[in-house]
Amino acid sequence: MTTASAGPIAGLQTAELNFAGAVHSALDAALAADPKVILLGEDIADPAGGVFKTTKGFSTKYGAHRVRSTPIAEQSILGAAVGAALGGYRPVAEIMFFDFITVCLDQLVNHAAKFRYMSGGRTPVPLVVRTAVGSKRFGAQHAQQLEAWLMHTPGLCVVMPSTPFDAKGLLSSAIFGEDPVVFIEHINLLYGAKEPVPVDDYRIPLGTAAVRLPGDDVTIVTYGAQVPVAVRAAEQLADEGIEAEVIDLRSLVPLDMDTVLTSVGKTKRAVVTHGATMFCGPGAEIASQITERLFGMLAAPVARLGARYAPIPFSADLEVYPTVDDIVGAVRGLCG
Repeated sequence: MTTASAGPIAGLQTAELNFAGAVHSALDAALAADPKVILLGEDIADPAGGVFKTTKGFSTKYGAHRVRSTPIAEQSILGAAVGAALGGYRPVAEIMFFDFITVCLDQLVNHAAKFRYMSGGRTPVPLVVRTAVGSKRFGAQHAQQLEAWLMHTPGLCVVMPSTPFDAKGLLSSAIFGEDPVVFIEHINLLYGAKEPVPVDDYRIPLGTAAVRLPGDDVTIVTYGAQVPVAVRAAEQLADEGIEAEVIDLRSLVPLDMDTVLTSVGKTKRAVVTHGATMFCGPGAEIASQITERLFGMLAAPVARLGARYAPIPFSADLEVYPTVDDIVGAVRGLCG
């Protein structure tokens, strides 16, 4: 097993994979490495192989006893997964869309998140909940980012990668960790650009942010599908003579505030942007910590961007997520 924080790992054989392919590769490696790894979720077995095809071929390769298609019953999926984790397995439960987490929230926050605390640390719950979010074409009940709810729950880890390389490395760490992890896959990233991803097993520790672009004038803090948006904004700002440093958090719990504070301590300015609603979103916590710990060093108040405070509309004509122009405008405001 090799550990990496970002970027290709020297000496390892790689394959060109998109995000969905990287998830498939991570699951394949985990199933092969440990017979206690099991998958369960709606339509994940062959021939469907999951609604996004990230589990295709696995029930044929590893058997239906380890890759189980379930009824459309999120409470049962999570309840069975929690029980399996307590029984010594490493279940990876798929909740097809992030919004459906609401159906099984009791199992997640009152059971999976709390057993370690309620047992003096003797009953860890090595459970991964994979879920997808983000495409407006699925409508308001299939597209809302709810990560702030989960961040508020002690005992849960929350991960949202932005690249294929990170998707495999973070998912592998989540599967072989000892705590419940909600692993969020943004639909708009699943079939995007490919990049070299190690074929062999490797791990990226949860709670390690990555610097996607260096800069000295302002820090843009983000994660998930907002990362490529922030990078494009930074490239546009560079043409105007403003150097923006882009921080990809990668995981929200644990949260790598040290990397954020080091960057903002250098640039003196920060913009936090995400696809969750801005009101009470993750950016509020991040901005608060920056302000509390660096108040005397800041050249301007921390700016926050997020989705509008409304259900996600089906209409392609209605923009609810922060755009390149939104981020550029916020940075211009901070930099005068």
